Amino acid sequence: MLAYILRRVLLMIPTLFGIMLVSFVVVQFAPGGPVERIIAQLQQGADSSATARISGSAGGDFSATSQSQPGGGAMEGGSSKYRGAQGLDPKFIKQLEAQFGFDKPAPERFVRMLWNYLRFDFGKSYFRDVSILQLIKEKLPVSISLGLWMTLLSYLISIPLGIRKAISDGSRFDTWTSAIVIIGYAIPGFLFAILLIILFGEGSSLAPFFPLRGLVSDTFATLPWYAKALDYARHLTLPILSMALGAFATSTLLTKNSFLDEIRKQYVLTARMKGLTETQVLYGHVFRNAMLIVIAGFPGAFISAFFAGSLLIETVFSLDGLGLLSFESIVNRDYAVVFSTLYIFSLLGLFVNLLSDLVYTWVDPRIDFETREV
Repeated sequence: MLAYILRRVLLMIPTLFGIMLVSFVVVQFAPGGPVERIIAQLQQGADSSATARISGSAGGDFSATSQSQPGGGAMEGGSSKYRGAQGLDPKFIKQLEAQFGFDKPAPERFVRMLWNYLRFDFGKSYFRDVSILQLIKEKLPVSISLGLWMTLLSYLISIPLGIRKAISDGSRFDTWTSAIVIIGYAIPGFLFAILLIILFGEGSSLAPFFPLRGLVSDTFATLPWYAKALDYARHLTLPILSMALGAFATSTLLTKNSFLDEIRKQYVLTARMKGLTETQVLYGHVFRNAMLIVIAGFPGAFISAFFAGSLLIETVFSLDGLGLLSFESIVNRDYAVVFSTLYIFSLLGLFVNLLSDLVYTWVDPRIDFETREV
């Protein structure tokens, strides 16, 4: 097993290198950049907001007059490679390039970036006077809250529901619950979030009980512990319900099919012939084998909910988490944050995949990835 783990860890190095290399190359040919953003802010009448910069307007990065340049620039007549740079001191432009590191060739910047990341030196954001690790630390409570509670809620619903559906396979209960699960999976989470806001959010006429902004209230620090727990739960209820609506569909059907496969095996018939009750057969013999895939997939499900799928929910409920941070960094060309978060998320994802495989061996010791035998 140690040899297998070592092999997997060593394979992470070229995988991570490939992810960073492809992303870096793509960014070099993307229109706009941090220098372009600063110049746009200095020009009178230039709209440098995130939505304007990704629009097709005259000041946007994708306007008809802009042409992509490696390193984040675009040509516009004259001698400068940046749009709107005419009239600005060339020395000032050079200072901006040096500030963001664009005065060096792309290969040198890539190697230096990797060397810093290997030492977990992520530097500071281009446009915020704060370190990137501090930025991530500030956003973590929101993302952890959404990812953890959504994953736990979906598993608490999907596992019992999947077992019940397997026991009553083909019954009326199985049919209508399948219909509900599939419909819930098909409804976009952000649309359901808007519906919940209209029905139960503050300001609604039906049940204005749930806040619509932030993770906690402004007076959270002054509240007693039980009021803090209630305030935290009130803020998270609508976002979690919106995210979990379709999250348990896959695990529910996976649990049902796993139980159906195990129930039809010979050892279940043997256990019944020995006089064991249906509960003893189901939870003493079938459960462990049937839940192998579901339990082993928990780390991956959590990391997926943790880093992905929450951007729209964070936007709708004004939650400042990692999803919103990554999106804003991309559209604002804050490449320091973009590459740092990509590196951290990719590294965590690779380790979580390894953890999922190790969970398989913990749940069922018969599995041996090193010899590829079960």
